This record gives sequence, C-alpha cells and structure tokens, in this order.
Amino acid sequence: MTSNLQMNDASPESGTFKSVGSALISAALSLPFTGQALAENAPDKGTISVKYLDYLDSQPGEDRIKVKATAVKIIAPVSGEWSLGGSVTTDGISGASPSYHNAGLKKMEDRRNAADVEVTRYFQTSAITLGLNVSNESDYVSKGLSAQASFSSEDRNTTWAAGIGMNRDTINPNNKIVTDEKKRVLDLLFSVTQVLTSKDITQLSVGISHGSGYFSDPYKVFDNRPRERTNRTLLARWNHFIDLTQGTARLSYRYYSDTWSIKAHTIGLEYVQPLINGWTITPQLRIYSQSAANFYVNADTSGSPFPPNPPEDVIYFSEDQRVSAFGARTLGLKVAKQLGDDWLVDIKVEQYTQRSDWRLFGSGSPGMLPFYARSIQLGLSKQF
Repeated sequence: MTSNLQMNDASPESGTFKSVGSALISAALSLPFTGQALAENAPDKGTISVKYLDYLDSQPGEDRIKVKATAVKIIAPVSGEWSLGGSVTTDGISGASPSYHNAGLKKMEDRRNAADVEVTRYFQTSAITLGLNVSNESDYVSKGLSAQASFSSEDRNTTWAAGIGMNRDTINPNNKIVTDEKKRVLDLLFSVTQVLTSKDITQLSVGISHGSGYFSDPYKVFDNRPRERTNRTLLARWNHFIDLTQGTARLSYRYYSDTWSIKAHTIGLEYVQPLINGWTITPQLRIYSQSAANFYVNADTSGSPFPPNPPEDVIYFSEDQRVSAFGARTLGLKVAKQLGDDWLVDIKVEQYTQRSDWRLFGSGSPGMLPFYARSIQLGLSKQF
C-alpha cells in the first residue's frame, strides 16, 4: 500500500529568546524538498535549500527581540546506499529583553553561528543516521551528538524509529554572573508511523529528556532555577488526503510535562492545498497553553511588579514570562511555487499572540502584558 501523504515534524520550540530564530529556521530546513515514500530509501538526487528568517517580538508600547537568520542545508546521495547532509546557520540578534516580568528591558546584541552534519546508511527496510552539531555565540557554546535508527515492515506500512541525542553546553554570560557553567542534556525519542489507508497516515511519538547543570537566565534579576530538569512529551499526528480538493489536512496534539511542574498542551492544524501551475498554499493554526513553573513568582499587580528581593525561604525563583502560566495562538500562511522539476520557492508568514487569560484548564499568571511575535521566512530549494 502506498500513501498520498508524508508525516513531517515542523513544530519548533525555543528555550531562550536568543535561540528562537535558529529554532524556527532549523524547523523550516527540516522539511523535505518534495514528497518521499515512507520506505527507507536513499535519495536519488541531492538537495540544496536556502532559508532566510526575519523575526520580531514585542509587547504593548515596546519592540523587543529582532532576529535575522540565514541557513543553508545540503543533502546528497553517496554510493547509492548512503547520504550525507549538513547545514550552516548564522543569525544576528538585537533589541531588548525584560529582566523581570514585562519590565526592565535591557539592550542585547549577539551573533550565533551553528553547523551540523549527518550521515545515513540505508538498508532494504531500515536506516541508521549519525549526526553531530555545534553552536557558538559570545556567551554560549553548545556541542552535541545524535543517533537514530528506523525500521519498516515488509509492506512498508509501518515504521518504527528510535533516537538518542546528547548535548554539552558551556555558559559564560557577558555580565560575569557565572563563569564556565555547564549544562548537559540527554534526549530519547521513540515513534511509530502507520499507513492506515492510501489517504491516512498516523504517528505516535514519545520523548523523554533529562538535563543537569545551569538552567537559570543570568540576564534576569534574581533568576535561580533548579539544576535538574526532566521532561516528557507525547505527540500524536494524523494526516488525511482529501479526494475532493486533492489537499491534505494535518492535525496534531502534543502533551508536555516536566519536573518544574510545567504542563503544556499544543494543538496544531494545517491544510495543504495544491493549486494550478505548481502553486501550493498552506494555512496554519496552532493553539498552545501551559501552567506555571513551581518556582515562578507572580507580578505584584497592586504596585510595582518588581519585588526588592526574592520571597523569604525560597531557594528557586523566577519572574521570567516564559515559565509563567499563559495561552497562545499562532496563525500562519505558507505559499510555495514549484519551478520546473528541480526548483521550489516559498514564503511563510506567522503571527504569534500570547496572553495570560488564554490559558486552558486554569487561570493564567496575573499582571502579564500580552506578547506578540511575527516571523517571515523565505526559502529556495533545488534538486541536483
């Protein structure tokens, strides 16, 4: 049985404001050039992709972080049973970031350079991929290794995959709050992808990540977070091909929980509609909600949101908006044009809005201003 669909994962997440550009553009580059069979086959052609990202976030009355990023990714077949891939990303970050809640905006400017490489060996019904990555900015260096194996059934309708990733980071903030701090993260991922019919593919993924070391934000006042963090994710996806329109609907749900007491829900919906003359249009909607970390301190809505000191008898403490309780909506639209057999050009625009009162299954954190972000991605790909 063959399918009209392919299961793709392009749901970036960023742990810091400084990484958001790279996360978005890396997710964009992870998308394939064209639809491929579900079976484990080496690519017949090579692909080179170039992406450019322009990102801006803001709160009422203030622009905050700006990111301009460029990335190039190449995947090439080697000797029929191997493929070699790699990407290079550079992004410039400027603007200001709050030192507490929504206030105390501090100027920031930095540049990040990152690269990764991976090699894949294909067998009749399986594949093994090994990869390494490195990222460098003025105050943060990250190095990582990864391995993934996938196995398909004889009829190619079921694919099992397992992956492991390890990252070792060194943190040297420019304000010298700490020196040569370390962070180590181990990620495990297991998934099964099932072709149900010629029109339906489903996928279930389970992930677990454990990190130890420095998780605090050195640029935020009094920020002190636990030195251990374990999180678990469950992701379910369903792609359905619609005969009437020749389009594909993609539905996903992701549940996240961690040892900081953050619990998050993400619902994603997009629809891929091919048009005449090689055009494709893809509207997207993503709904997100999370609870606050157990060490998050609410803003004082009766006066200044900034306490003079951390609360008494508290070891861990943060006023970072990213670990508060909130809900968010993302609206996006992607337009792509196939140029001949080998060229593809695309543009994607997203608008993100975050509000505390949009949290599902509970109340949001008080005293938080709305948060907005917009991103524009331009892409060009060629097969060779």
